[in-house]
Amino acid sequence: MIELSIDKLKKYYGAAMVLDELSFNIQTGERVGIIGENGCGKSTLCKILMGIEPYEQGEIAIRKGATLGYLEQMPVYEETATVIDVLNLAFEEIDSIYKQMQILEDKLSEADTDHMEGLLDKYSKLQESYETLGGYEKEEKLSKVMEGLKISEKFSHKLFSALSGGEKTTVILAKILLENPNILLLDEPSNHLDLDSMEWLENYLNNYKGTVLIISHDRYFLDNVVTKIIEIEDMKAETYLGNYSYFYDEKQRRLELQYEAFLNQQKKIKSMEKTISQLRDWGNRGDNEKFFKRAASMEKALDKIERMDKPIMEREAIKINLQTAERSGKDAIVAKGLCKRFEDKILLRNAELLVRSKERVALIGNNGCGKSTFIKMLLGQLEPDSGKVVLGSSVKLGYLPQNVQFKNEDSTVLENFMEDIIITQGKARAYLAKYLFYGEDVFKKVSSLSGGEKSRLRLAVIMFHEINMLILDEPTNHLDITSRRELEEILKEFTGTIFFISHDRYFINAVAERIIELAEGRFTSYDGNYDYYKQKSMEKKRGENKVDVKKPIKNVKKQSENEANSGNEGRVQEKLEQQIEKVERELKIIEGELNRFQYDYEKLNELSKKKEVAEKELEELMKKYFGE
Repeated sequence: MIELSIDKLKKYYGAAMVLDELSFNIQTGERVGIIGENGCGKSTLCKILMGIEPYEQGEIAIRKGATLGYLEQMPVYEETATVIDVLNLAFEEIDSIYKQMQILEDKLSEADTDHMEGLLDKYSKLQESYETLGGYEKEEKLSKVMEGLKISEKFSHKLFSALSGGEKTTVILAKILLENPNILLLDEPSNHLDLDSMEWLENYLNNYKGTVLIISHDRYFLDNVVTKIIEIEDMKAETYLGNYSYFYDEKQRRLELQYEAFLNQQKKIKSMEKTISQLRDWGNRGDNEKFFKRAASMEKALDKIERMDKPIMEREAIKINLQTAERSGKDAIVAKGLCKRFEDKILLRNAELLVRSKERVALIGNNGCGKSTFIKMLLGQLEPDSGKVVLGSSVKLGYLPQNVQFKNEDSTVLENFMEDIIITQGKARAYLAKYLFYGEDVFKKVSSLSGGEKSRLRLAVIMFHEINMLILDEPTNHLDITSRRELEEILKEFTGTIFFISHDRYFINAVAERIIELAEGRFTSYDGNYDYYKQKSMEKKRGENKVDVKKPIKNVKKQSENEANSGNEGRVQEKLEQQIEKVERELKIIEGELNRFQYDYEKLNELSKKKEVAEKELEELMKKYFGE
């Protein structure tokens, strides 16, 4: 069933066209990723679907009765509204029915026989509605979402108006998930979440009963959640039946085919033009009308050819020239006995860390664990309570902060770049062009730049100087997918040390050779990329939950007959491991089949259902394994 359909949608901002005859369909239950470069119209499309923005032409059809939820909306609540008050707004209908049920319960306790039957009938209908809407699971659902998005009991009593922008977004995301709309429109849902919360959200969306549309630059997130990609490019939409990795490969294949078809058409056109010219020449020489008629006939055929546009094989992206300084000493970063706390919260407890020269290290950890605090101490912006953290000898540092700010935001891009650099204006403009600041762009005021543009300008300044160490704090936050890929390629060529904080797992996999996790005030090192870290941390967790069968287990309560018959706990865990491995193998086979039958909708639908069943089975087995 088609849940949402868009046909030949046109949208203008003033005289500038933003979307041009955009068309696509979304089926009920699909999880769709909407991607495209910054400014291509993705968020505008969502606002049009929600009725926030008008449009000039085209048709939008949404399944009758379908409800929509949109993450990007930031409603204003009463000043006294707390986080839990906002979350409970998701249950307004349920709470209203519950109050009506309570009123009827009071009336039933006092009703006489004549009125009892009518009241019982009303109560029964209300109870049925209450159950259908999930009233009896309200507390369980609220607890699940709050835990998954790390909204603690203490945090839930904070005033919503006093929260940061990121905190508000997380609360609104939680509220929308609790509302359970038929169609979820999520604009960069993973932006303000830590890795644990992102993985929880992925699992939640994979089991979501409705339809999900996700605008995201997070390729790892898209790979794990979506089954269809809609790319908005050149104001039009192109659909790909697969996740991000499939889209990337398939787009390259389509571009190559388009380019080959374009070349063949050009060859044919040139051949026809040559033949027409020859026929006219022969007609002139022999004064033969037949040659002119054949030339005219061929010319008409040539005019009827629908000419293909030459496909753009490569889009403009950041072009960075790295000038690496002489290498630093053997040790790039050293931390010993490092301690730091804020009030009653301990961030670092006798922490030890060593980063060698030329290493590529990603620092990861939950929000609020102290990652940015560590960076500030490393840069000398904060003092540790005790211990030390220092940069190695001969380190020439370049630092890209999470939120880029400039000393004088009223100055132009060109003025800011040239402030501490001896360079001619012509050479400066040529250099800035590599960072996509073309022509009049260099005369824009810095205050008018977007977050991504500010990051680009900061990178331009950093990379102009010779450095041998880069410290990056969430470098991909404001970059679109094309610029993220370009940054990854550039960092691969950088021969110095790279130390960065990131929640972008795809970026971490591409750049990092070592992962350092900050948790409970200590650093733990993993010699590999993010996937390696996940594998090892999962193995570690399994090991912690595994019972050592060689040791006698004392004071064990009597188990049920079934569990007792299955032998000791070690065998139960071993059996569960085998079942988990079996289901994981099944899921890999299903994933392969999904790619194989990407154009067979019926088969895809069947495989998607099988995948959902297998994922639920795996989730249940994991819960049993970890004793949840």
